[in-house]
Amino acid sequence: MQNRMKRLIIIAALIVLSSCNREEGLEWFSVQKAGEYFKSVEDICNKDNGKLWGENLYGPVMFVDDHSREIYTNVADTGGILKAREGIFTGVLPKERLITNNVIEFGGVRYAMVPLPETEDPYRIKARTVHSLFHCYQERHDLKPSTFNTRHLNDKNARFYLKLEWKALTNALGATGEARKQAIRDALIFRGARRELFPEAITDENKFENYEGLATFTYIKLCTEDVDEMRGRILEYLDRIYKNTSYASGYGFVHGALYATLLNDTGFDFKQIQQSDFDLGKAACEAYGVTLPEVCRDVAGSLAMNYDIQAIRAEESEREAMINERTGKIVTTFIEKPVVTITMESPNFSYEPEDINSLDSLGTLYERLRVSDNWGRLTVDDGGALLANDLLTLRISARDIEIDRNHISGAGWHMVLNDGWQAVTGENGSYAVRKQ
Repeated sequence: MQNRMKRLIIIAALIVLSSCNREEGLEWFSVQKAGEYFKSVEDICNKDNGKLWGENLYGPVMFVDDHSREIYTNVADTGGILKAREGIFTGVLPKERLITNNVIEFGGVRYAMVPLPETEDPYRIKARTVHSLFHCYQERHDLKPSTFNTRHLNDKNARFYLKLEWKALTNALGATGEARKQAIRDALIFRGARRELFPEAITDENKFENYEGLATFTYIKLCTEDVDEMRGRILEYLDRIYKNTSYASGYGFVHGALYATLLNDTGFDFKQIQQSDFDLGKAACEAYGVTLPEVCRDVAGSLAMNYDIQAIRAEESEREAMINERTGKIVTTFIEKPVVTITMESPNFSYEPEDINSLDSLGTLYERLRVSDNWGRLTVDDGGALLANDLLTLRISARDIEIDRNHISGAGWHMVLNDGWQAVTGENGSYAVRKQ
């Protein structure tokens, strides 16, 4: 009895210390707000009630306050970790767990995790929740793809064809009848031309378009009131992605949604998608009765004149100039000055597509990033992180570094290392994360 009492006292003390060390939570969110949003999302899913994917998408949801790491769920965990408060279950997400808009296993339950925004934005919260619930659906039906790599989309020619495809798809969304069919044919020719250049990347493109693109389509369709609002939201998203200096990690979020929207207008049965690399472009080709040339590149060049190719060339020249201008600063920060180097093993990345910048031979710069791996968890809020083109080497600045056992922080970032890992000092004030 005495030993049990001691253990309870120690646990209580640890909880108090943990809460003291946490940042203050978001002022606008509360248990009551959580209940309101759970009800709103449940109503959205009940309104669809399986018409789109064959089953009601609603299920266990976890809202996460990024500052305090407090969590709010609509379903109790089976491990008894969460505490009931007014019908909502609350607790604190351990520091080693990554906060991401995806699926999380916690306390024996698979939840749709939803990071809360800094300020209340009802559409964004509901959209993020349906997005994550759809990823739960994909996992239940074995539609979550293995790893995929679309780095080829940083190639100049690939970007040309992708931008042309987007312009044609935009035209298709705003047209009907033969005009729509012609615009879809043009888009598929540009798509075919790109894939003729990079045939080895076709499966990876399909996986990205299915995994994230169908998630985008689903939450926009379910969270909007009518067709006009739905198309407006998708084109607004496309506009944000279009401006990115890198498409490798962002294009799929909107690309699959564009084709899915066009398929949706034909009454396409999405329940027939039963593999993670389903070709949405091919499905659109069949649904609209489009006939493509034997070699798309033979036609794409002349067709590009109808889509303001000169403006695209000017945009790409401006992109190259911007990359060249930034390269010097990036080299200084991540190559010449002290850095912390982390070798990726089986990483889980979380980022916003607009926070990514391709730097050609240097790699990809993530302005903000969350990543978890065998070594632990890293959050970059400012200053950026550079991922080398080998996709294995991640660098962050060692400026203002502070190490407190397994907690490491620097200018704009912090890291929590798992047991058995440490930051080892190297030359010129740099560090490397390694196993002990």
